[in-house]
Amino acid sequence: MIDKSINFLYYLLFFITPLIMAPFTSELFEFNKMILIYLITLGILFFWSLKMILLNKIIIKKTPFDLVILFFLFSQTVATIFSIDPHTSFFGYYGRFNGGLLSILSYLILYYGFISNFSLNRQVLDKLLKFSLLSSMIVILWAIPGKFGRDMSCLLFMGQFNNSCWTDQFRPAERMFSTLGQPNWLGAYLAINFFIGTYFLFRKQANLRSLFIYSGYLFLSFSSILFTRSRSAFLSVVLGWFGFIILLFLKNKENFTQQLKKIILLSFLLIFSIVLFKTGIGKIDQFLSLSFYNKVIKSKQKEDVNLTKPSGEKQFTRDYSASSVTTSSEIRKIVWRGAINLGIRYPFFGTGVETFAYSYYFVRPKEHNLTSEWDYLYNKAHNEFLNYLATTGIVGLGAYLLMIVLVIVHSTGKIFRFNLNFLVKSNPTDLRRDINQDLKFETLEICLLLSYFTILVTNFFGFSTTTINLFFYLIPAFLVISSQKLEQNKDKKNFVKLTTKRRLMLLILTIALTFFLIYFLRYYFADIKYAEGENFSKIGEYQKAAQLLNQANTLKYDHVYEDKLSYTLANIAFIASYQKQNDVAEKMMKTADLLNNKSIVAAAKNVLYWKTKAKNHYLFYQITLDPLELKVALDALEKARLIAPSDPKIPYSLAIFYSLLADEAKKNNEKLKYNRLSLIEIDKSIDLKNNYRDGYFLKGQILKKTSRFEEAKKVFNFILHNLNPDDNEVKKELDSI
Repeated sequence: MIDKSINFLYYLLFFITPLIMAPFTSELFEFNKMILIYLITLGILFFWSLKMILLNKIIIKKTPFDLVILFFLFSQTVATIFSIDPHTSFFGYYGRFNGGLLSILSYLILYYGFISNFSLNRQVLDKLLKFSLLSSMIVILWAIPGKFGRDMSCLLFMGQFNNSCWTDQFRPAERMFSTLGQPNWLGAYLAINFFIGTYFLFRKQANLRSLFIYSGYLFLSFSSILFTRSRSAFLSVVLGWFGFIILLFLKNKENFTQQLKKIILLSFLLIFSIVLFKTGIGKIDQFLSLSFYNKVIKSKQKEDVNLTKPSGEKQFTRDYSASSVTTSSEIRKIVWRGAINLGIRYPFFGTGVETFAYSYYFVRPKEHNLTSEWDYLYNKAHNEFLNYLATTGIVGLGAYLLMIVLVIVHSTGKIFRFNLNFLVKSNPTDLRRDINQDLKFETLEICLLLSYFTILVTNFFGFSTTTINLFFYLIPAFLVISSQKLEQNKDKKNFVKLTTKRRLMLLILTIALTFFLIYFLRYYFADIKYAEGENFSKIGEYQKAAQLLNQANTLKYDHVYEDKLSYTLANIAFIASYQKQNDVAEKMMKTADLLNNKSIVAAAKNVLYWKTKAKNHYLFYQITLDPLELKVALDALEKARLIAPSDPKIPYSLAIFYSLLADEAKKNNEKLKYNRLSLIEIDKSIDLKNNYRDGYFLKGQILKKTSRFEEAKKVFNFILHNLNPDDNEVKKELDSI
């Protein structure tokens, strides 16, 4: 009964996790998956512990990776202890959740729980992999209607059978993402399952029915990877497929011809899918177009014409427009450089597990400001390896790489160490059975290793998610089990008599289960309250927002909640003062400031909290008209600049506050001083981002205000000539001079 319960929970884990999502949480996909993983891990740990108590023995199997796992856990723990934000390092970045120390502990419990309970039961592994395939099939079928403008998630959440419920960042007709949340995440997940499906296709002499089912699945899976337009997933599958053919040939030269028909069939299906749906990679797709050669001929003719043109005048004009979309590869290179610089600055244990969202500001390259995503918050390095370098240093990255290398070396060693035990068998029936079993499990090991390989490829160009990490930590467990000798577990599981001591242990276990179950449920409901509060805050319903955010923080403390609540209360104070409710305004101001200070104490290196302080005190200035509030805001922004020296919004805000102080100043020399400081700051902002339209516009306004009209005209004309010729605000300013 206990083993069946553990079985069920593992099946549930791999079947439900990719599918689960909810519209009422702050993050639709990852948060729900992470909470589910925590709850299932809790259930597995409970039944596993119950089993140990009832059998009166420790059931933790040794594995080939124990030492390196211990080293990895040590590195993550130390990086969490010395983190710039220990709370975030433990729970994970709020919005991604996966990757914090708590999630790593959960994955490791799942790893040891699987090996310790199923080390002699390969049937469980086969069944689990089938559940994974079934889940991935549902994920694919859920996504396909969205490709044709009929998204299933919109139908489920909004009652609209179209794609209109998604913002411009989510376009399922262009790039599928299904229940995983992002196209690259879906691509990475399907790449893993592609080789699981390959195992079932090649594991034995398939009948026509299974050949049709698994080859059909693989065609659909690969086509869906193409629909995601995930280059890393596409690359991982193509490389993995070539690797599969090579490994299969090296291991089974004698029987390779039997598998050749399947290889040819699947290769044809992959090529057909590429020709039919294209890859989304221009350099490849151009060769798949029938008009390719016509374009080449026309291009050649244009080159000939251009050669006859005079070269006296430059044909290239620098594009200052911020509206043009920067390619992901260009942005990725910039972010990678920042991650490497963080690793150099914090060499041993990094800035702390999952703190990249905050620490990237420390070293954010100036070039990032010229991209189309210049004001995005990057919570990951978009390279899992560099992310570990930046957040856990060379110790954390070294442990992570060592774990990967050991898994690969151990697994390839098992694959190529052919089991000769069957050669001494005298019974021909036993001989055939052992050969078939060896070939079956060698195919399994090869396919699992290739699934693991796809994770490494997609993680190199992206980062791990909850679903991907399930496979990253459990594929090594699958490999350990698949490489063990075929034996039957003959140990009888006789439960011992329940003594008083064991009854007490069961009571403690039940209490612990109840406590953590309630804790994770409170965590989940806190996020729902937080999401509702944010939504009310966005539409200006600050009273309702404050109530919900306070409930969220009561259910589970998080400085993210405190920060949002602080700014919400500051807005309530502003509205109360406008309504002449001065006592309410004063109380809200004090509470807002208290909460902001608490969040800063919890995460002093979080630039967002210092910006909140500046915004709060700007509102306080509007309430009290006290210039001292502006000076507090200026001080907060100066501290923010120490954290994020390349952020152009900080000097931009400083320029605004100095300009306001100039308006407040009574003495002429003070006015001149603050106006001068305002211009210095706006020039710093423009220097950091030379296509910053708002920066140039503010500079023009300040120059106009200080009666430097000709200089103001030049700035406004610069905007029209270089940034936006149709900027009506700028035209109005020019007309008023």
